[in-house]
Amino acid sequence: MSRKLLTYLGNLINDVERLLPFIFRQGGPPPALSVAAQPSYWTVNCDSSQHRPYSFKDLLGDGFLWAVPKHRRTIEKRLKRKFGFPEYSWKLLKVKTHLRTCNHCGHDYEAGLLCTHCYQKVREETKLMQEKIQEELGLEPIEKDVVVLYEGERKEQPPEFLNGKRIVEMPKVRPMWFTKNLLQKTTQQPATTKEVKPDDLA
Repeated sequence: MSRKLLTYLGNLINDVERLLPFIFRQGGPPPALSVAAQPSYWTVNCDSSQHRPYSFKDLLGDGFLWAVPKHRRTIEKRLKRKFGFPEYSWKLLKVKTHLRTCNHCGHDYEAGLLCTHCYQKVREETKLMQEKIQEELGLEPIEKDVVVLYEGERKEQPPEFLNGKRIVEMPKVRPMWFTKNLLQKTTQQPATTKEVKPDDLA
């Protein structure tokens, strides 16, 4: 639509410019009514070889018609876009039915996710462990296992467990939630043979 309108206006302006010499052919307008127009962008910035006369198309340009809405949206349509429509898509707050209560701290959390309160405690304890490791061992890479022990745990460990490992002691009691089982490796012994036994024979 806008393209057709631009074409129509361009043809109209060309026709008016073509008729002006015929209208004012007999002597032209009086000197007091003469019009002095500034040179357009093209006549100033182009070479003299490409000089062309001033035109109304340069004055109008291509940017006076924009793709903007002509009418304001009604309040009903604005509310439907914001909150939805009850029969189709309702965007308001819905009741969550998948909340669970943590058995350790009593805070609520979503099913399938970790308890945020307990996870925050784990993050704080991990940060303390990292700071203690950096303080005692530094940042130099050494290919040895690092074992973090709390108060009174060094005496409980057998001597062969501590051989060839870097020990970091935390100056406090181990938290209740941080059990020792989390640091134990799997109890399954590695296979000594390379034979593959067939399964599902029965």
